[in-house]
Amino acid sequence: MRNLRILITALVIALSSLGVSAASAADLVATNCTSASRAQAPAAQAAAAPVTVWLAGDSTMANPSSGRCPVGWGSQFDALFNSDVTVKNQAVGGRSIQTWLYEGNVSSTKGSDGECRLTSTTYSSRWQAMLNASTGMKAGDYLFIQFGINDSSSTCPRHVGPARYQQLMTQMAQAALARGAHPVLLTPVAAITCSGSTATKNRGFVNETFAAGSATRAPVIDLQTLSVSLYNSLRFCPNTGDYGGSGPLGTFFCNDHTHFDTYGAQRVARLVAGDVRRQNLPLAAYLT
Repeated sequence: MRNLRILITALVIALSSLGVSAASAADLVATNCTSASRAQAPAAQAAAAPVTVWLAGDSTMANPSSGRCPVGWGSQFDALFNSDVTVKNQAVGGRSIQTWLYEGNVSSTKGSDGECRLTSTTYSSRWQAMLNASTGMKAGDYLFIQFGINDSSSTCPRHVGPARYQQLMTQMAQAALARGAHPVLLTPVAAITCSGSTATKNRGFVNETFAAGSATRAPVIDLQTLSVSLYNSLRFCPNTGDYGGSGPLGTFFCNDHTHFDTYGAQRVARLVAGDVRRQNLPLAAYLT
């Protein structure tokens, strides 16, 4: 504020030296400052426009269905934003990226290319709803995509090969872009596995996620690396097996080493939000 007053005073003196009265010079400066403020107003208003964050993923992201476990991190994401953000969590447990997209239309047999055959290319109702021109993704919205856990299955219908995985993630990101929405791609969150006293990475499809990000210029959140770093900072290894709601692991994970209790889901959601802020995505303006 003090710097602005100094600048205005200097401008008044400069204009006065050119024969403009001090009063007129002051009026001119004030008018220009007001005009500049008005020019900035639409941008400020746009930044505060309501935003919907759509989530597509598996059980590690999904809302809990019953009981304490599992709780997906997506169910805890909304609490990290102000009231201008609505999170619509469409993650579903047990799904690969292909079964999520083509629910009911992925067969149990593989084709000559090693991929599970599609009996129809009709999209699932959840993806059709997100693509709906009236009620689905709109310009300015976000689509967070995280799969890669069930996709590593060797058997159909969940099996997805690396090339197919990259293709489908790229396809989803492009669909969001076509609607003016912003795709954000995530590598699969890690389960807890230990090598001695160190938590280690245990998920695939990382390179494919980054490749899809490069193809669509979508930001990538490396949730596998972030989650493993968190596990190491919390000293979860060596794994003592203290599940069932007690001890450090028991308050973070369900007893399958993969899914989260509420506390674990909250911590992972904060990892995602933290990387949104670190990458300076526009969505970070809505974080509380």
